[in-house]
Amino acid sequence: MSSVTTDPFREFKQRQREGWKFFAPLESSTTLSAAQLVNFAEIRAGQAVLDVGTGTGVVAITARRRGARVSGLDLTPELLVRARENSAIAGIDDIDWKEGDAESLPYGDASFDVVMSEFGHMFAPRPEVAIGEMLRVLKPGGRVTFATWPPEFLIGRMFTLVSKYLPLPPGASPPSQWGDPAMVRERLGDRVRDLAFSGGVMFVPALSPQHYRATMEATSGPVIKLVESLRDDAAKLAGFRAEIEALASQYLLDNAARQDFLLTRATKN
Repeated sequence: MSSVTTDPFREFKQRQREGWKFFAPLESSTTLSAAQLVNFAEIRAGQAVLDVGTGTGVVAITARRRGARVSGLDLTPELLVRARENSAIAGIDDIDWKEGDAESLPYGDASFDVVMSEFGHMFAPRPEVAIGEMLRVLKPGGRVTFATWPPEFLIGRMFTLVSKYLPLPPGASPPSQWGDPAMVRERLGDRVRDLAFSGGVMFVPALSPQHYRATMEATSGPVIKLVESLRDDAAKLAGFRAEIEALASQYLLDNAARQDFLLTRATKN
């Protein structure tokens, strides 16, 4: 298993852990996309499946209901509490939930038939480390499949806006780079074959751009941390809020914000 003696992003990951603990109210929005991801991954009964950045467990539980043997890992313990609640409601008691880091997966080499991530691994600051770990624990001939936010659509543009006010630490890669097929192709390189992409759309209910902004401030880790950082700068906070509301208004129709995402699937050589 991977071992990192000194993690230069330890404090950054601690902020991520704290910020994402409020995500649970958005799980209903990711439930439908979880099914799309599991379908795209072609999950079959009996497969060993890992869900990286499992959050509240919607992908893991969906895969388990297809008959897979499932492990779910997340950096934020509060989300794993909710994942266990969700699995109990579904009558499932055999998912292996673990608290852990996508950059240092606590599993042996070639342990899984499928490794998935729904908007999870993309937040690891070092993409080469995260994808290296995901491929390490994947069996040869196994599939890696993930959903990510493209930089040109709402969520990717929102992350760019957030980083304008709260820059990422030096050396950390923007999460929306994982939504660029050219970047994905470069990062996976010759370690995979049969690389395939597809698109999906998530609709998040929002009564107004202001409601959407308020939802993001209450549930999205990067936005939560940004608002905390601006608590003593009312003018800058007002500027950010005006910008995110203007951005949301471009994607809001019939009381829903359109959030386009990218699906990626590849087979490990």
